[in-house]
Amino acid sequence: MSKTVIVKYSHAGELFEILVDSDMAYEYITGKRSDPLSVMEAEDIFKDARKGERQSEDRIRKAFGTTELSKVADIMLKKGDVPITTEQRAKLAEDKRKQIIDIIARNSIDPRTNAPNPPLRIENAMKEAKVSIDPFKNVTEQVETIVDKLRVVLPLKFTTVRIEVIVPAEFANRCYGMLKQYGLKSEEWQSNGSLKTTVEMPAGIQNEFFDKINKATQGRAITKFVN
Repeated sequence: MSKTVIVKYSHAGELFEILVDSDMAYEYITGKRSDPLSVMEAEDIFKDARKGERQSEDRIRKAFGTTELSKVADIMLKKGDVPITTEQRAKLAEDKRKQIIDIIARNSIDPRTNAPNPPLRIENAMKEAKVSIDPFKNVTEQVETIVDKLRVVLPLKFTTVRIEVIVPAEFANRCYGMLKQYGLKSEEWQSNGSLKTTVEMPAGIQNEFFDKINKATQGRAITKFVN
């Protein structure tokens, strides 16, 4: 049996409500379901769902810029108050915490050493700084605020690095795709078949890159940082 709950969204003093299946709504906001209409128990936008009072088209258009049901439902599910269980809320917050740690780890370095910050160090700093994760707020919208809190206990610098890479001829073709994935900025095929390139990437993933290029070339790639 489905569990019907009310999703609420407020705009300019007006209330908008939709009836949804709670499990399907959770699947939608976590990306496991793509059709917002499949979540809805009734294809209506209400002013008061319990009383069955529908919201006017004019107010819907003013609030959402459209009256198309799927677009309105999408906004309400992503930005509104979606009732979920305590377990679902905790799982959603944990998933976003991992995403935020990954973003910070991949894009930042410790300015004291210019070395990447390991995820575990960032995770411990988040605990020390008592960082809280909003399970409904977009990850990218939370990162800036969280970084400000982390800087109190953990030095962070967000930057990119440019690395010149020379790949021996016998490995050049197989490494080309990987080099593109890491931000290929220039390439020059040498007369001996080797490949000279410059890649640019977030500083936090430089160690990951060095591990992969060394493994792919049996440690024979020549690398150096460039300006």
